[in-house]
Amino acid sequence: MSQHNPQKDEQSSSHKKGISLPISRVRLIMKSSPDVSSINQDALFLTTKATELFVQHLARSSFNTGSGRETNSLSYSDLANAAEETETFHFLTDILPKKILARDYLKSLEEMQEEEADF
Repeated sequence: MSQHNPQKDEQSSSHKKGISLPISRVRLIMKSSPDVSSINQDALFLTTKATELFVQHLARSSFNTGSGRETNSLSYSDLANAAEETETFHFLTDILPKKILARDYLKSLEEMQEEEADF
């Protein structure tokens, strides 16, 4: 017979109260890795909490250095600037590239092709 452990239930419910990201989504992302066969509940909670803290840190840093302080808002460009300008977030530059207008991209593409033609 299995015994019901109220202390374990109390711990898991207190863990869930301390986070705001959905644990089921984090579990799904973790299980999408072929290297992961099973996920310990404590590891799942800690990964979820660490992800939440990282997102908060990124948002605060982006807000404090971004242009949204006047309007009390956070925009994509604030996040992209933080990723590019802050060494801690530099690994995010591929995920959060700066937006560029199509005409500016086409112009830079033409310039690159002209430079290649000169060589």
